[in-house]
Amino acid sequence: MNIQILKSELNYKYVRSSGSGGQHVNKVSSKAELYFDLNNSVVFSDEKKQKLSEYFGNRLTKDGFLILACDESRSQFRNKALVTQRFIALIEEGLKKQKLRIKTRVPRGVKKRRLKNKRINADKKANRKTPNIE
Repeated sequence: MNIQILKSELNYKYVRSSGSGGQHVNKVSSKAELYFDLNNSVVFSDEKKQKLSEYFGNRLTKDGFLILACDESRSQFRNKALVTQRFIALIEEGLKKQKLRIKTRVPRGVKKRRLKNKRINADKKANRKTPNIE
């Protein structure tokens, strides 16, 4: 995966941040929104695109766009850097190969211990009842 080519496919949009901040927040567009078109990307093969679309699931729009936003910082440049880092981390996480789970057997001693404790607990609760004299 070539990160430079991937970054060239990203589109950014800057909008006004929400929340408190006084007069300054109404004048400055510091919130960074990242747009990535997964379907038209040349970086990934069809299999990788399929894997990423399954990984992103509901995060993708109907058109196949991934939209991420960041408004943590007051700086537009810093927000752009943060949202780009998050995007790259998401892509790497989505392309990770799942480890195959090796099925293991529960040891006999563990089973015996569990059943023994279960029996002790059952006896303890049975001894709390009043005796049934007939």
